[in-house]
Amino acid sequence: MTTIDEVLEAARARLLRVAPLEAAAAAKRGALLVDTRPVEQRRRDGEIPGALVVDRNVLEWRLDPASASRLPEATGHDINVILFCNEGYSSSLAAASLHDIGLYNATDLVGGFQAWRDAGLPVRAAASS
Repeated sequence: MTTIDEVLEAARARLLRVAPLEAAAAAKRGALLVDTRPVEQRRRDGEIPGALVVDRNVLEWRLDPASASRLPEATGHDINVILFCNEGYSSSLAAASLHDIGLYNATDLVGGFQAWRDAGLPVRAAASS
């Protein structure tokens, strides 16, 4: 049997994870920041300006360039995608899943949204839905 901690460790071993300041710099160079947090967390804590919001349950379909359900930003398998969740756990698993469908430049934000906010990077109130 494999524990979730072992699965997480294996997922992270496949990624070149980025710190908040690295993620902000990459976004300025065109990387896609993708927020996979539930709406409740976004409403409570806010959002990163410019980040795409993609529910975790449809992430692969929205970012796979071969999917009929892809977002316009999913232009090819070489796109640079930086996922983030609240603290950087589920985003690691999600980034590894994107690797599985050929998005080899996918990674995640170490520490997630909380680390971004704690680094003093821009955060705005969540848009009302």
